[in-house]
Amino acid sequence: MSNSSSITQFLLLPFTDVRELQLFYFSLFLGIYLAALLGNGLIITAIACDHRLHTPMYFFLLNLSFLDLGFISTTVPNSMSNSLWDTRDISYTGCVVQILLLPFLIATEYFLLTVMAYDRYIAICKPLHYGTLLGSRACVHMAAAAWGRGFLNSLLHTASTFSIPLCQGNAVDQFFCEIPQILKLSCSHSYLREVGLLAVSACLLFGCFVFIILSYAQISRAVLRIPSKQGRHKAFSTCLPHLAVVSLFVSTSFFAYLKPRSMSSQSLDVVLAVLYSVVPPTLNPLIYSMRNKEIKGALKKVVEHILFQHD
Repeated sequence: MSNSSSITQFLLLPFTDVRELQLFYFSLFLGIYLAALLGNGLIITAIACDHRLHTPMYFFLLNLSFLDLGFISTTVPNSMSNSLWDTRDISYTGCVVQILLLPFLIATEYFLLTVMAYDRYIAICKPLHYGTLLGSRACVHMAAAAWGRGFLNSLLHTASTFSIPLCQGNAVDQFFCEIPQILKLSCSHSYLREVGLLAVSACLLFGCFVFIILSYAQISRAVLRIPSKQGRHKAFSTCLPHLAVVSLFVSTSFFAYLKPRSMSSQSLDVVLAVLYSVVPPTLNPLIYSMRNKEIKGALKKVVEHILFQHD
């Protein structure tokens, strides 16, 4: 038994104890991580370099790509290192950093996806007011508010979590440090304070989800009133990537944290953690570029410029 003051490191949950499978998981996560870095890096470069993409929608997408890079970089590199070197260790400081960054990135992504839903609502339902309501200053303020609220949320959770005495050892039942797993190591009823904070955060994020649903209800009504089939298709096609990203991120993260206790198991928790922390940051660039001609064109220019410079 130990208390939090004597803990210098935590032991993370390994994917497997079989050496060959550890190397396989290292290779798999390395490929996924490089794909996420490449995809999000290209999106950021394309938006930054192409003046035609300097619009509110792509400004928020730029922020989303930065978030995704941070999200996947918080968990995957350490997991790859442990698989490669056959260890389970993460330092106390490293665990604190993960606990600080994950709620920050998750909350910020929810807030940003909510802002992006508002952007689509104004673009389709109030197009004549788009330039007024979503000017450059307003966009910067909304993005800054999303990042700021996410950081404040994370700071409160981190301070609350690591002020709780830990006496149930230092083994974390996950491949990265997350708040619910750290709370399992508590030996004091003071953990209820953090549970209360988690409940408040869950309500805020659920409020974001409701706002997104209501926005798309209004968008659907406006799209259905467009007389031409081509116009309806064009209007709704600008919303499909955002809807896909929201569905992927919300469904995986909500189920990971709000699933019934009766369904909880170590293997299921790990699978769900991979789904919400690794899959969305990797697929989001693909989702946004798959049917977007402007992004495709900008990406083509970036790739051609890189190849030309290399030659």
